[in-house]
Amino acid sequence: MNTFTYIFLFALVLSYSVQFWLSKRQAAYVLKHREQVPEAFTESITLEAHQKAADYTIEKGRLGDIDSAVGMVFLLILTLGGGISAVFSFWASFEWSAIMTGIAAMGSLFAIMSVLELPTTLYQTFVIEEKFGFNKSTLKQFFTDQGMQLLLVAVIGLPLLALILWVMEALGSSWWVWTWAILIGFSLLMSWLYPTLIAPLFNEFTPLEEGSLKERINQLLDRCGFSSNGIFIMDGSKRSGHGNAYFTGMGNNKRIVFFDTLAESLDDDEMEAVLAHELGHFKRKHVIKMLVASSVMSLISFALLGWLIDKQWFFSGLGVDVQSNAAALMLFMLVLPVFTTFMTPISAFFQRKFEFEADDFAAEHAQASKLISGLVKLYKENASTLTPDPLFSAFHYSHPPAAIRIAHLEPKL
Repeated sequence: MNTFTYIFLFALVLSYSVQFWLSKRQAAYVLKHREQVPEAFTESITLEAHQKAADYTIEKGRLGDIDSAVGMVFLLILTLGGGISAVFSFWASFEWSAIMTGIAAMGSLFAIMSVLELPTTLYQTFVIEEKFGFNKSTLKQFFTDQGMQLLLVAVIGLPLLALILWVMEALGSSWWVWTWAILIGFSLLMSWLYPTLIAPLFNEFTPLEEGSLKERINQLLDRCGFSSNGIFIMDGSKRSGHGNAYFTGMGNNKRIVFFDTLAESLDDDEMEAVLAHELGHFKRKHVIKMLVASSVMSLISFALLGWLIDKQWFFSGLGVDVQSNAAALMLFMLVLPVFTTFMTPISAFFQRKFEFEADDFAAEHAQASKLISGLVKLYKENASTLTPDPLFSAFHYSHPPAAIRIAHLEPKL
């Protein structure tokens, strides 16, 4: 143990203590307001639906607290408990090249973490989601998805990891710049390929049928100057009762996707308004702004790792006695979130700002009243609480709370 050990432990305890405290505030606040529907929603949300959302929020929060506690213990086991050292020492005994040893060790650690996440995911899906009527998946579907995700990680992730480790070994002190550039390029490529290569492995995407809805959506796209590679309905109901809509892809491979659950619950005017909101993100360049911000932060992170990678105290302070590029990369990925917890509300603030801007855009190009009614239906059908704790939501919510968001839209009616 050295000074960095104590800094890490202090940051770890502070981070998880704040998260736990915020979670307790959220549960208490939601429970306190469980028996009365907020005044702004009395005509659109029943007390039963409001209480369902409150109970759903509280149960998910409890599971999140348990998952966080387990994650903290496991992080300590991997670091100060010697877990990472043990795994890297095991693979080093085979006397492979540094790159092959690093791939095997990191792959093993990721596999272990994936297995440890399974109980939480299973409980979330087949207990909580089932209890509140959202789960449509089966155990067979669940494990098929898990297997497919693991296969994709192996096929795509391992060669990428090999390339990164080679760059770290071969390109000297400037490796972190090249690694950053490779990851940014890879992210852009995957964003372009995702709609046609990855997403169809998990869901079916059916082109929106000809009719009044498609016609008015095309008119909206023309008014907004947005070109896409098609409008699709996704079979989200195969796994979940939750509804959503999103854009995916980049360049000439952009798609507009509606969950089938959303298409069944919203009328044509509401669908148009929800899509106008999503178009607002595009027209206000929110995606580009977030991409630039993410790229800058990742560049800073890689520069920091480039400085830490030669520091013995970084390894020994986190309980690792095997100093290697792969071990440094693994350690950095595990402990960085501990030190960046308090950046979460900054990111959330700008994301909520973007949501307001997208709502303003939607109100200009569609009916604000229909966006409000569509949002209320989404809050209801997704069992999203109408009464989150203000401090919790300021820290975590990427979207403004329902009452604040709708109050922002009402002057535009």
